[in-house]
Amino acid sequence: MSATVPLRLRPLEIGDLLDETFRMYRRHFLLFAGLSVILSIPEAALSSFSYYALLGRFFDQAGSSLGVAPDRFLLDAGTLGVYLVGLLISLALVPLYYGAVTYAACESALGRPVTASSVLSGVLRRYFPLMGYWLLIGLMLIVFCLIPLWIWIWVAWAVVMPVMFIENVGLGTAMGRSWRLVEGRWWRTFFTLVLMFIIWFVARTALRAFIVLAQSLLQLVIPSIAVLWISAATSVIVGSLVNPLLQIAIVLIYFDLRVRREGLDLFQLAQRVTGAHPAQ
Repeated sequence: MSATVPLRLRPLEIGDLLDETFRMYRRHFLLFAGLSVILSIPEAALSSFSYYALLGRFFDQAGSSLGVAPDRFLLDAGTLGVYLVGLLISLALVPLYYGAVTYAACESALGRPVTASSVLSGVLRRYFPLMGYWLLIGLMLIVFCLIPLWIWIWVAWAVVMPVMFIENVGLGTAMGRSWRLVEGRWWRTFFTLVLMFIIWFVARTALRAFIVLAQSLLQLVIPSIAVLWISAATSVIVGSLVNPLLQIAIVLIYFDLRVRREGLDLFQLAQRVTGAHPAQ
């Protein structure tokens, strides 16, 4: 899959941003959805295993009048070990999970060829800065204990990943660059992100409604516990189909900020006149 026409840069109102987000997703649906689904499989397996571990323990205890058997502690330790391994794998995939679609959207906006191999290689080159970014976001959420302060900082750093990919800079430079781009347009960026989160939530809820329907049908033929395990995994997989909307929107917000602050659309127009390649 490839993109030969770069994004036409212009100030994007909310409606334009939504329209361009869905247009870009449709154009590269198989790539965006495929990357998101494949990279969510470990999280889906971990979610299903969590149901297995918790419900298995519950039914074991409910079926024993003497409480938990001595060897149950060994089983718990093994279960915990498997869960921790799965959790570590899921955490290790965070840069790929959030970075793959973002990188693909950046390349598409620049009019460059977009393939699964080029996306993965591009993200892997930025693996550790991406991991540092998400660890920092998570650490701030725990340390600050003040959601409004965390939201304020996160919005200011919302376009860190597009900055890293498009401008080819490190994490520290990207955070400073994102802060300066959002500065003076924080509220607009915030409300745009809130609207995208609402659309993401509604679409995710609608897709999960089909899972609930399928769950009620499956309960007629297989045990309820198995249905819960399957539903836990499929909920993550189905939800991953919606996640690219947020990541594409953040890339478009980055370009919109550069157009409004730096006149990037005029620079693109001048390059088209002179026949030069699109600037980054």
